[in-house]
Amino acid sequence: MTKYEFFRWITYPVMPVILITVRNDIKSLIRRSNKEKLKILDVGGRKSPYTINLNAHITLQDIPQESETQEQLNLGFTEDILRSIKKKRSNIKDVIIEDMTQSTIKNGTYNAIVSVEVIEHVREDDLFVKNISKAIKNDGWAYFTTPNGDFIKNEGPNKNPDHVRHYTKEELKKLLEKYFKKVEVKYAVKTGKYRLWGLKSFKKQKPISLFKSLLGNLVNRIQSYNVHNKSKGTAHLVAVAYK
Repeated sequence: MTKYEFFRWITYPVMPVILITVRNDIKSLIRRSNKEKLKILDVGGRKSPYTINLNAHITLQDIPQESETQEQLNLGFTEDILRSIKKKRSNIKDVIIEDMTQSTIKNGTYNAIVSVEVIEHVREDDLFVKNISKAIKNDGWAYFTTPNGDFIKNEGPNKNPDHVRHYTKEELKKLLEKYFKKVEVKYAVKTGKYRLWGLKSFKKQKPISLFKSLLGNLVNRIQSYNVHNKSKGTAHLVAVAYK
């Protein structure tokens, strides 16, 4: 375990709830897979904290960072990010720099694929999901998260310029069912002021802001229990698709 991984491990309890939710879900899926070490592809992974320290062989895939919008939103790979990742992460086995909609990955390469807050950025979402399905071995799974389009609309002055769409639960389920045998979709993470407090970056130089971030995440974690069936007031959709 590197110093970076150790720091991430001890701070997980006070991290944003979506991070805790994703990690707990993936760890549960890994345990249920009954294999020694899964080969997992983290799509859109760049500096992804979601697969750090997992007991699996992780390959990161992302597009190169080419546009100003990508840079502003910290999307895509750069040489600096790649160098940093290789120093910080101990479970990274490979890095792929390409768009999943133009995938060259051989069929059945991975036991599982993780795609956290990525699909809403993809114009060719059908091809994206199709290629993910093809890259997974039979009896494998894919894990997706995306904004909850039943409640959070990507429109108006707060529109995210890099989001193509926000899916409703039924829209996401219908898309995934085209390429997977079984799909489960649930709502996750209560939204509101405490969630927003928790999403602020931690800065030791600003103790009041740091306290609000930590408090926000702790309160939001309590708020987010048993929201799986609540379409209103939740920030994310979480889907598991079985091959």
